[in-house]
Amino acid sequence: MQIGIVGLPQSGKTTVFNLLTRGSADTSAFGAIHDKPNVGVAKVVDERVDALTEIFNPKRKTYAELTYVDMPAPPEGFGKTRGISGQFLNQLQGMDGLLVVVRAFEDPSVVHVAESIDPLRDAETMLYEIAFADLEIVEKRLDRLSELYKGAKPQERQAMQGEEALLNRLKDGLEGGVGVRDQEVTDDEARRINGFQLLSAKPAIVAANYGEDQVDEVESIESGLAERVGEHRVPSGAVCGILEAELSDMSPEEQQEFRESLGVGAPGQLQILELSYRALDLVTFLAAGRIHSDLKRGFIRAETVKYADFIECGSHAEARKRGLLRAEGKTYEVTDGDLINFQFNV
Repeated sequence: MQIGIVGLPQSGKTTVFNLLTRGSADTSAFGAIHDKPNVGVAKVVDERVDALTEIFNPKRKTYAELTYVDMPAPPEGFGKTRGISGQFLNQLQGMDGLLVVVRAFEDPSVVHVAESIDPLRDAETMLYEIAFADLEIVEKRLDRLSELYKGAKPQERQAMQGEEALLNRLKDGLEGGVGVRDQEVTDDEARRINGFQLLSAKPAIVAANYGEDQVDEVESIESGLAERVGEHRVPSGAVCGILEAELSDMSPEEQQEFRESLGVGAPGQLQILELSYRALDLVTFLAAGRIHSDLKRGFIRAETVKYADFIECGSHAEARKRGLLRAEGKTYEVTDGDLINFQFNV
C-alpha cells in the first residue's frame, strides 16, 4: 500500500514523512530543488507479533509495512482552486491513499502561502483542490463521450448513456466541492469509474503539524479538524513533527518519560499509522507459514484462531482441543488479529 503525502508549501510534510519512515530526507526547500518524491517504508510494530515470536521462535520476524511517498512541491498556484494536473497528478493517481499535512505551527521565519495560520482552512482547501482535479478529468471524459457517441452503434450508445449519466452525477457533486468518496455510488458504478483514478475517491487522512509550544491546543485542533473534515469521511489527527524528530534520537524509555513530562500522547508515527489503517480499511492478520502467489492456485484451507484465544491456549493443539481452531475456505473474511496457518499444495 502506498500513501502519498501532500500539503501546501511550508506545511512540514517532509518532516512528517521523516517521522513516519524514520528517514532523514532534506526538509529545507524540498520542492525548490527536487522533482522526485521521497519514498520510505513504515513498519507497523505490533506487540502481538512480538508475543508470537517468543512462542514460535521463527528464523525471521516481519512486521506489516506501509509505504509513504513524500510528493515533490505542488505546481505554482496550488491551493488557489486551480486544480492538479501534469506529472503531479499522475504521481498522485498511482497512490492507494493520500495523507494531507496542514500547518498549525507558528514560525515568523517561515511565511505561510496564505500569510496566516489556519489548519482547518488549509484542510478544506486541499480537499477542494483534489475535487477540482477530478472535475477536470470528468469533464474531459464527458467531452470525449460526446465525440464517440456520434459514430457509435446503437448497443454502444446505450452503454455510453449510462456512463454519461454517472459522470454527470459525479460532476454535479464535484462542482460543489463534494468528493467522490462523499457521493453515493453502487459497487458496480465504483468499478466503472475505478479506471479514472479519481483522487477524491481515494481514502484520505488529514494531519495537522503543530508546534512544540502548542501542546495545550492539541485537543482543540483535533476536534476542529474532526468537525471540518469528518463529514468528508476523512479521519484526522495532530502531530508535532519537530518534537517527534527530536525524540527519535532517544531511547524508548527516555521518550516515554519526556512525553509524560510534556503531556504529549502516543508517538506521532503510531497515531498516523492508526489513521492510515482506518482510512484504508486495513486489518492485520498473523500468518504462520509462507505467503505468496502460490496460495491462490494451491490453496487447500486456512486453519484460523483468534489471537486472544491462541494466547490463552498457548498452542494450536490446545486451541484445536477446545474447538477454537477453525478450518476456513477461500471465502472467509479475515478479521483483525486472526492467527492463520495456510495450507496449500502446488
